Amino acid sequence: MDITLTREGPVAVLTWNEGENRINLDSLTRLNEVLDELEKVEGPLSVVLTGSGKFFCNGLDLERFADQRDEFVATLHFLEQTIGRLLVFPAYTVAAINGHAFAGGALISCAFDYRVMREDRGYWCMNEAEIGLVLDERLWSILTNRLPRATAVVAATTARRFSGPDALHFGIVEAVATEGDVLAHALVVAESMANLDRATLGAHKRLAHGTEARYLGFER
Repeated sequence: MDITLTREGPVAVLTWNEGENRINLDSLTRLNEVLDELEKVEGPLSVVLTGSGKFFCNGLDLERFADQRDEFVATLHFLEQTIGRLLVFPAYTVAAINGHAFAGGALISCAFDYRVMREDRGYWCMNEAEIGLVLDERLWSILTNRLPRATAVVAATTARRFSGPDALHFGIVEAVATEGDVLAHALVVAESMANLDRATLGAHKRLAHGTEARYLGFER
Protein backbone atom coordinates (compact mmCIF):
# COMPACT_ATOMS: atom_id res chain seq x y z
CA MET A 1 0.00 0.00 0.00
CA ASP A 2 1.65 3.18 -1.23
CA ILE A 3 1.54 5.63 1.66
CA THR A 4 5.10 6.84 2.12
CA LEU A 5 6.64 8.65 5.07
CA THR A 6 9.35 11.27 4.62
CA ARG A 7 10.69 13.91 6.97
CA GLU A 8 11.08 17.64 6.43
CA GLY A 9 12.87 18.53 9.65
CA PRO A 10 10.32 18.06 12.44
CA VAL A 11 7.48 17.59 9.92
CA ALA A 12 6.44 14.06 8.96
CA VAL A 13 5.00 14.05 5.44
CA LEU A 14 2.66 11.19 4.54
CA THR A 15 2.09 10.93 0.78
CA TRP A 16 -0.73 8.73 -0.48
CA ASN A 17 0.26 7.77 -4.00
CA GLU A 18 -2.05 5.08 -5.32
CA GLY A 19 -4.10 6.62 -8.09
CA GLU A 20 -7.48 7.58 -6.65
CA ASN A 21 -6.28 6.75 -3.12
CA ARG A 22 -9.31 4.66 -2.26
CA ILE A 23 -10.12 3.67 1.32
CA ASN A 24 -9.98 -0.03 2.12
CA LEU A 25 -8.59 -2.25 4.86
CA ASP A 26 -5.14 -2.21 3.27
CA SER A 27 -4.84 1.59 3.03
CA LEU A 28 -6.19 2.11 6.54
CA THR A 29 -3.83 -0.53 7.94
CA ARG A 30 -0.87 1.21 6.29
CA LEU A 31 -1.96 4.64 7.55
CA ASN A 32 -2.22 3.29 11.09
CA GLU A 33 1.19 1.63 10.81
CA VAL A 34 2.69 5.02 10.00
CA LEU A 35 0.80 6.65 12.89
CA ASP A 36 2.13 3.91 15.20
CA GLU A 37 5.64 4.77 14.08
CA LEU A 38 5.13 8.50 14.57
CA GLU A 39 3.66 8.09 18.05
CA LYS A 40 7.03 6.69 19.14
CA VAL A 41 8.88 9.81 17.97
CA GLU A 42 10.11 11.99 20.80
CA GLY A 43 10.47 15.74 20.61
CA PRO A 44 9.17 18.22 18.02
CA LEU A 45 6.75 16.74 15.50
CA SER A 46 3.89 17.70 13.26
CA VAL A 47 2.21 15.64 10.53
CA VAL A 48 1.11 16.45 6.97
CA LEU A 49 -1.04 14.14 4.83
CA THR A 50 -1.29 14.74 1.11
CA GLY A 51 -2.14 12.83 -2.04
CA SER A 52 -0.72 12.95 -5.54
CA GLY A 53 -1.97 13.99 -8.94
CA LYS A 54 -5.73 14.60 -9.17
CA PHE A 55 -6.72 12.98 -5.88
CA PHE A 56 -6.34 13.56 -2.18
CA CYS A 57 -8.69 10.64 -1.50
CA ASN A 58 -11.61 9.54 -3.66
CA GLY A 59 -13.51 7.73 -0.92
CA LEU A 60 -14.32 4.12 -0.17
CA ASP A 61 -13.14 1.37 -2.50
CA LEU A 62 -16.70 0.50 -3.53
CA GLU A 63 -15.71 -1.75 -6.45
CA ARG A 64 -13.70 -3.91 -4.05
CA PHE A 65 -16.69 -4.19 -1.71
CA ALA A 66 -19.25 -5.01 -4.41
CA ASP A 67 -19.77 -8.59 -3.20
CA GLN A 68 -18.08 -8.24 0.18
CA ARG A 69 -20.61 -6.82 2.63
CA ASP A 70 -18.61 -7.91 5.68
CA GLU A 71 -15.49 -6.19 4.39
CA PHE A 72 -17.46 -3.03 3.64
CA VAL A 73 -18.78 -2.89 7.21
CA ALA A 74 -15.35 -3.64 8.67
CA THR A 75 -13.80 -0.90 6.56
CA LEU A 76 -16.38 1.66 7.69
CA HIS A 77 -15.67 0.85 11.33
CA PHE A 78 -11.90 1.01 10.76
CA LEU A 79 -12.30 4.36 8.97
CA GLU A 80 -14.28 5.77 11.90
CA GLN A 81 -11.68 4.55 14.39
CA THR A 82 -8.85 6.00 12.30
CA ILE A 83 -10.55 9.38 12.10
CA GLY A 84 -11.04 9.23 15.87
CA ARG A 85 -7.34 8.50 16.27
CA LEU A 86 -6.34 11.41 14.04
CA LEU A 87 -8.61 13.79 15.95
CA VAL A 88 -6.65 13.22 19.17
CA PHE A 89 -3.23 12.43 17.69
CA PRO A 90 -0.54 13.96 19.93
CA ALA A 91 1.00 16.22 17.29
CA TYR A 92 -0.35 19.05 15.12
CA THR A 93 -1.81 17.66 11.88
CA VAL A 94 -2.32 19.31 8.50
CA ALA A 95 -4.22 18.02 5.47
CA ALA A 96 -2.75 19.25 2.18
CA ILE A 97 -5.73 18.64 -0.09
CA ASN A 98 -4.03 18.51 -3.46
CA GLY A 99 -7.06 17.29 -5.44
CA HIS A 100 -10.45 15.66 -5.14
CA ALA A 101 -11.59 14.72 -1.63
CA PHE A 102 -14.83 12.80 -1.98
CA ALA A 103 -17.02 11.07 0.62
CA GLY A 104 -14.68 9.14 2.92
CA GLY A 105 -11.81 11.32 1.72
CA ALA A 106 -13.75 14.43 2.73
CA LEU A 107 -14.41 12.83 6.12
CA ILE A 108 -10.71 12.05 6.60
CA SER A 109 -9.89 15.72 5.98
CA CYS A 110 -12.18 16.63 8.89
CA ALA A 111 -9.84 14.79 11.26
CA PHE A 112 -7.00 17.28 10.79
CA ASP A 113 -6.20 20.35 12.83
CA TYR A 114 -5.69 22.45 9.69
CA ARG A 115 -6.68 22.01 6.06
CA VAL A 116 -5.33 23.75 2.96
CA MET A 117 -6.91 23.00 -0.43
CA ARG A 118 -5.92 23.58 -4.01
CA GLU A 119 -7.74 26.68 -5.22
CA ASP A 120 -8.01 26.08 -8.97
CA ARG A 121 -9.01 22.42 -9.44
CA GLY A 122 -10.42 19.61 -7.36
CA TYR A 123 -13.55 19.35 -5.23
CA TRP A 124 -14.41 18.54 -1.63
CA CYS A 125 -17.69 16.62 -1.76
CA MET A 126 -19.93 14.40 0.33
CA ASN A 127 -21.60 12.65 -2.60
CA GLU A 128 -23.45 9.91 -0.70
CA ALA A 129 -26.87 11.41 -1.52
CA GLU A 130 -25.90 11.15 -5.18
CA ILE A 131 -24.73 7.54 -5.12
CA GLY A 132 -27.26 6.13 -2.64
CA LEU A 133 -24.98 5.45 0.32
CA VAL A 134 -26.65 6.42 3.61
CA LEU A 135 -24.53 8.05 6.30
CA ASP A 136 -24.86 6.59 9.77
CA GLU A 137 -24.87 8.73 12.91
CA ARG A 138 -21.14 8.31 13.46
CA LEU A 139 -20.25 9.45 9.96
CA TRP A 140 -22.59 12.43 10.32
CA SER A 141 -20.97 13.29 13.64
CA ILE A 142 -17.56 13.57 11.93
CA LEU A 143 -18.93 16.41 9.83
CA THR A 144 -20.64 18.26 12.65
CA ASN A 145 -17.64 17.86 14.95
CA ARG A 146 -15.45 19.97 12.68
CA LEU A 147 -17.66 21.95 10.27
CA PRO A 148 -20.28 24.66 10.76
CA ARG A 149 -23.55 22.75 11.12
CA ALA A 150 -25.16 24.61 8.22
CA THR A 151 -22.26 23.58 6.00
CA ALA A 152 -22.56 19.95 7.10
CA VAL A 153 -26.27 19.98 6.24
CA VAL A 154 -25.63 21.42 2.78
CA ALA A 155 -22.82 18.94 2.16
CA ALA A 156 -24.87 15.90 3.22
CA THR A 157 -28.18 16.84 1.60
CA THR A 158 -27.07 18.27 -1.75
CA ALA A 159 -23.86 16.39 -2.70
CA ARG A 160 -22.50 19.83 -3.58
CA ARG A 161 -19.02 19.91 -5.06
CA PHE A 162 -17.14 22.58 -3.14
CA SER A 163 -14.25 24.17 -5.01
CA GLY A 164 -11.31 25.44 -2.99
CA PRO A 165 -12.68 29.00 -2.71
CA ASP A 166 -16.14 27.62 -1.84
CA ALA A 167 -14.64 25.33 0.80
CA LEU A 168 -12.84 28.31 2.35
CA HIS A 169 -16.04 30.39 2.34
CA PHE A 170 -18.09 27.60 3.97
CA GLY A 171 -15.54 26.85 6.69
CA ILE A 172 -14.42 23.47 5.34
CA VAL A 173 -10.77 24.49 5.00
CA GLU A 174 -8.60 27.12 6.63
CA ALA A 175 -6.72 28.18 3.48
CA VAL A 176 -6.39 27.71 -0.28
CA ALA A 177 -3.28 27.77 -2.42
CA THR A 178 -2.18 27.20 -6.00
CA GLU A 179 -1.37 23.67 -7.12
CA GLY A 180 2.34 24.19 -6.62
CA ASP A 181 1.92 25.82 -3.21
CA VAL A 182 -0.53 23.50 -1.43
CA LEU A 183 2.13 21.28 0.09
CA ALA A 184 4.50 24.19 0.69
CA HIS A 185 1.76 26.03 2.60
CA ALA A 186 1.02 22.90 4.63
CA LEU A 187 4.70 22.48 5.49
CA VAL A 188 5.02 26.09 6.68
CA VAL A 189 1.98 25.71 8.94
CA ALA A 190 3.09 22.31 10.22
CA GLU A 191 6.62 23.47 10.97
CA SER A 192 5.29 26.49 12.86
CA MET A 193 3.38 24.11 15.16
CA ALA A 194 5.99 21.38 15.54
CA ASN A 195 7.46 22.81 18.75
CA LEU A 196 4.19 22.77 20.66
CA ASP A 197 4.42 20.68 23.81
CA ARG A 198 3.02 17.43 22.54
CA ALA A 199 1.74 16.10 25.87
CA THR A 200 -0.19 19.32 26.44
CA LEU A 201 -1.41 19.42 22.85
CA GLY A 202 -2.58 15.83 23.09
CA ALA A 203 -4.44 16.59 26.32
CA HIS A 204 -6.12 19.62 24.77
CA LYS A 205 -7.08 17.68 21.64
CA ARG A 206 -8.70 15.09 23.87
CA LEU A 207 -10.63 17.86 25.62
CA ALA A 208 -11.77 19.13 22.24
CA HIS A 209 -12.35 15.80 20.47
CA GLY A 210 -12.08 12.98 23.00
CA THR A 211 -15.82 12.38 23.24
CA GLU A 212 -16.06 12.23 19.46
CA ALA A 213 -13.03 9.92 19.19
CA ARG A 214 -14.59 7.49 21.69
CA TYR A 215 -17.92 7.65 19.85
CA LEU A 216 -16.05 6.70 16.68
CA GLY A 217 -14.56 3.68 18.44
CA PHE A 218 -11.06 4.93 19.26
CA GLU A 219 -10.47 4.17 22.93
CA ARG A 220 -6.69 4.39 23.40
